Amino acid sequence: MTDADFEKMSAFSCGVDALNSFFQKEVRECVNRHYLAAYCAYLTSGEIVAAFTLMNDALMIAGQTEKEDFIDDLRFETDADIVDFFNRQTSYPAINIGHLGISSPFQSKGIGTAIIDLVTDTFTGYRQAGCQFITVDALNNHRCTKFYQTNGFSYQTNKDFCSQTRRMYRILQ
Repeated sequence: MTDADFEKMSAFSCGVDALNSFFQKEVRECVNRHYLAAYCAYLTSGEIVAAFTLMNDALMIAGQTEKEDFIDDLRFETDADIVDFFNRQTSYPAINIGHLGISSPFQSKGIGTAIIDLVTDTFTGYRQAGCQFITVDALNNHRCTKFYQTNGFSYQTNKDFCSQTRRMYRILQ
C-alpha cells in the first residue's frame, strides 16, 4: 500500500467498528513492522470498495484427540491420500486473511468471494513456500461465519464457540 492508500483508508467503512478502526488507525504500523501485508480494491473512481490483509500462519492442532477430530473432518472434504498425508504432519502451513472488510454500499455483491478466490488462486499456484490452507479468525456472528462457510471454510475447533472470533480454515488443493 502507498501513502495515498493509507490516507484513503481514513474514510473506509464496512459497518464493523473494530475493522474500521483497524484499517483507519492500525494497518499502517502493522505493514511497516512487516506483521502483515495490506491490500485494497478500488473502483475506477478511486473509491475503496474492499480492504484485506494477509499474513503467514500455521494451522496448529493441540492434542491427539483434537487432531483425530480434525483428520476425521478432513475425510469429508478431500481425498483419502491427501488426508493420510495431513495425518503424518504436526503442523500445516497456511496463509491467513487477517481482516476482510467490504465497504458498506458494496456488501453482498460478491466482492468478498472474489477476494477469497483471488487468494485461493494465488496461493494454490504459489511455489515460493509451502501453503496448504487459508485460515481466518471470523467474527463470531451468523452473517460472517455463514459467509465463510459458503466459501468453503470449516471450523477448526468448537472450543471457540463462545469467543469473539471463530477459527476457520479452507484446504488449498
